[in-house]
Amino acid sequence: MDRILKSISTNGHFRAFALDSTQTVSQAQIKHDSMPSSTVALGRTLMAAQILAANEKGDTKITVKVLGDGAMGAIVAVANTQGQVKGYVQNTDIDYKKASTGEVLVAPFIGNGFLVVVKDMGLGNPYSGQVNLITGEIGEDLAWYFLSSEQTPSSVGMNVLLNPEHDSVKIAGAFMLQALPDATEEEITQMEANIKGMPGLSSILESDQPLENMLKAIYGNMEYKILDQSPLSFECDCSKDRFAQGITGLGNKEITTMIEEDHGAEIICQFCNKKYEFTEKELNALILNNKE
Repeated sequence: MDRILKSISTNGHFRAFALDSTQTVSQAQIKHDSMPSSTVALGRTLMAAQILAANEKGDTKITVKVLGDGAMGAIVAVANTQGQVKGYVQNTDIDYKKASTGEVLVAPFIGNGFLVVVKDMGLGNPYSGQVNLITGEIGEDLAWYFLSSEQTPSSVGMNVLLNPEHDSVKIAGAFMLQALPDATEEEITQMEANIKGMPGLSSILESDQPLENMLKAIYGNMEYKILDQSPLSFECDCSKDRFAQGITGLGNKEITTMIEEDHGAEIICQFCNKKYEFTEKELNALILNNKE
């Protein structure tokens, strides 16, 4: 089962999250039938949303949008504080690798653009922050968002590794390290050295205790404690009732056109590809109940 470990240094100068999102990204790949580059880009965006949501409390929802001008198109992920996330990539068919290494290419197909973060605390006035994409690798762009929008120096690592035989998701995981206000320059320098000296993220994720080993590598000799462990999952909250409300919002004239021209309606959820069908009878019922 996917999970996230939240930790803080004993002196209160740093916090770090470690995530295993293998099943989350695998489910996303299956639901969207995505090719390698699209899978990796979507997986990184899902994990970015999970990291940001892990920073929140209550019923807050976090939306992460990677809006580049490349062939990948828009990538969107929505996560809540319970570790549930959903998402989609506009172009699911991007499939490019470096021939010599088998590395899946992502950044060239995201291109230039923006990373947008929307924080909705359910109060009717969501907060939105935006930064330029600096690399298109998403992990670095998220670290830049933390520094630029929240003035928090951060290091973010992400890895989505695919099986070479059939391109299914083998492992997916991430970490985030943040320096808190009391961190000294000497401590920050040491933590930077720890990050640079870490084994490859894929090798850590394939170990017996991947998240625990990830935190040990991040903190090095600095003492720390685990604050919380919680599950992560790909979960879409779509429903027929929700889409019925959306159809009703179009107005009776538009619903009548659906009945006359298509004799019904079929809606596919953008986030999970589930199909919802509405018969003529159901659409007529929406008209009757719609008080325009």
